[in-house]
Amino acid sequence: MLEIDLDSSLAFRSSLIVLTARDIRCGDCSWPLTPELSLTHHDHAGVGMLELDDATGRLACWRYTMGRNPVALRFEREFTRQRDHMASGQPALPAVVASCPICQLPLPPDEEECPNCARELHTPPSTWTLLRLWRFAKPYQGQLLAGFLLTLAATAATLVPPYLIMPLMDEVLIPYQNGKPIDTGKVAMLLSGLLGAACFAWALGWARTYILALVSERIGADLRTTTYEHLLKLSLEYFGAKRTGDLLARIGTETDRINVFLSLHLLDFATDVLMIIMTAVILFSINPWLAMVTLVPLPIIAWMIHIVRDKLRTGFEQIDRVWSEVTSVLADTIPGIRVVKAFAQEAREAQRFRDANKHNLEVNDRLNRVWSLFAPTVGLLTEIGVLVVWIFGIWLIAHDSITVGVLTAFLAYISRFYNRLDAMSRIVSVTQKAAAGAKRIFDILDHVSSVPDPAKPISLPPLKGGIQIDNVHFRYGNRAILRGIDLDIRPGEMIGLVGHSGSGKSTLVNLICRFYDVSEGGIRVEGVDLRSVAVADYRKHIGLVLQEPFLFFGTIAENIAYGKPDATRAEIVAAARAAHAHEFILRQPFGYDSLVGERGQSLSGGERQRISIARALLIDPKILILDEATSAVDTETEFEIQSALNNLIRGRTTIAIAHRLSTLRRADRLIVMDRGRIVEIGNHDTLMATEGHYWRLYMAQSKQLDEPSPLGAEEDIEEEIINHPAGTKA
Repeated sequence: MLEIDLDSSLAFRSSLIVLTARDIRCGDCSWPLTPELSLTHHDHAGVGMLELDDATGRLACWRYTMGRNPVALRFEREFTRQRDHMASGQPALPAVVASCPICQLPLPPDEEECPNCARELHTPPSTWTLLRLWRFAKPYQGQLLAGFLLTLAATAATLVPPYLIMPLMDEVLIPYQNGKPIDTGKVAMLLSGLLGAACFAWALGWARTYILALVSERIGADLRTTTYEHLLKLSLEYFGAKRTGDLLARIGTETDRINVFLSLHLLDFATDVLMIIMTAVILFSINPWLAMVTLVPLPIIAWMIHIVRDKLRTGFEQIDRVWSEVTSVLADTIPGIRVVKAFAQEAREAQRFRDANKHNLEVNDRLNRVWSLFAPTVGLLTEIGVLVVWIFGIWLIAHDSITVGVLTAFLAYISRFYNRLDAMSRIVSVTQKAAAGAKRIFDILDHVSSVPDPAKPISLPPLKGGIQIDNVHFRYGNRAILRGIDLDIRPGEMIGLVGHSGSGKSTLVNLICRFYDVSEGGIRVEGVDLRSVAVADYRKHIGLVLQEPFLFFGTIAENIAYGKPDATRAEIVAAARAAHAHEFILRQPFGYDSLVGERGQSLSGGERQRISIARALLIDPKILILDEATSAVDTETEFEIQSALNNLIRGRTTIAIAHRLSTLRRADRLIVMDRGRIVEIGNHDTLMATEGHYWRLYMAQSKQLDEPSPLGAEEDIEEEIINHPAGTKA
């Protein structure tokens, strides 16, 4: 059964198509499963279509939005399976439940992605994720060992003073109260021991803090660098599903949080553990029964930590995601502030930020309700523990089992014990924050690029610019974008890609640049499949000039030399002259050393475009991609840019996309695309003579036709639906 959500006029309306063992039905119409019956799937411009045909022609046509495409594809496969089995005369087959190719579990209805294998957003963070940071800490294991030994020594030094309090109380102060004179030598020795222990603990604490702070900073820097480098290696497909603010938060906020955890809180945690263990040993050596009473609250606190830990960990990951929504609003609005002000949408953007900030506040409030109860409860239990020790200690003194000095030392030790225990309970929140941050970082590091480098890359032969495209298909998600593209581009040839928006022109260019990999077929350069060549080795031969050129914050010279950082000033100037940019650059306040501002906003659109042409010229590419390079400028600027492009394309294989068809008249061949297929090939004069798709496009732009009506136009989609409504027979 397939539920579709569009009617014959492309209005939203639900209806059902039912496939049985004998026929296919929709509403009051039904068609028996005969061998001549066929069900064909198409999708274009956000609309999917199932077409039912037999030997006489079209029987029905159903439309739906692309959200229904996964189940529609399954329905088509099941139809073919049932029809073929029916033709064989055997009993009807049971329906097939789609399963995940990885884990083999059944897929949920209407889903192509397995929720068990798509784990990034659904896998809860685990404290064990922090252990994965060892790969970044391993290069500094010597410094970490030194820091641990210093921590051990510093902790031992802090445990000396309470041990000296016992003789100070029992052998000096209490005898003095009973009338005996003070032994000044012993007092001096004990006080010197207290001072020496304090100074020694300070020196060791300073050394261990300094060493571990240096190490943690380097681990954090390595983590940021590795994450950023891995991001740069991921394909465009990954970035299409992510928000800039979220990625900025992961690399910035999360790594800083992990860095603080490693430099401060992990050190404190190690100190607390050592302090508790060593204090417990000393307490048992002094008086086992009193030590047993001291440890009574410990199991209760441990149980509370276990209960609260999971809530904190999942809560902090949710806080991280919500905070990334706040930063994403900023990342959207600040670069687009010109558009915000142009459309007077300041109030709307302020409301977006208030809503995101309110959501962040609500999530934090929910977590704070848990944490606010946990921390005071631990404090209450530790106070009760001290009170129990006082009661039991007084009882022991009353029965002459211990001395006052022993109880005083015990209380000094137990105050340290419970302070550390309280600190350990408070570090739970910091640990869970770090675990949530580490999980979000490793979600990036664990992601594998959909355009991977081969394990054993092949070296490219000397590149002449020949490109062979063999039966290329490409799907983006559940949409078929390209269908069976075959094209042989000769070295030095200029190819123009023509067609309506959504026909697949930019997708084909992206595949040639290997921003994506083909779903079927292959693309070869000089006879070598692109998938067998290192991505960086191939792309250094490609020059790209986009419709909206992107300039980095920096000088004009730095932007021109972006693809060749070691270029000399003479090479930069030569490229700028060839791009017709030299004159306007010299009019800038500091010439080639003038700052262009973020995204080049201090320059006009035509000036940015000519700098991008100079950038492409400087690397002297064998393959040149022009994607609407002159569509967003005025006529005079277009003439200057076109002159610069004439210098750029000379002697190079050029693939140009342009909606202004007049700019492609010099192309050796024009490739006309529609619905992901090549429908016409030829030069301008040949295609005009055939009066086909290209002719209609050209005449429409020349204002000789009121509206273009090629096969791929949306108007023709509606016309097909009106002429052949679903559920009627041809």
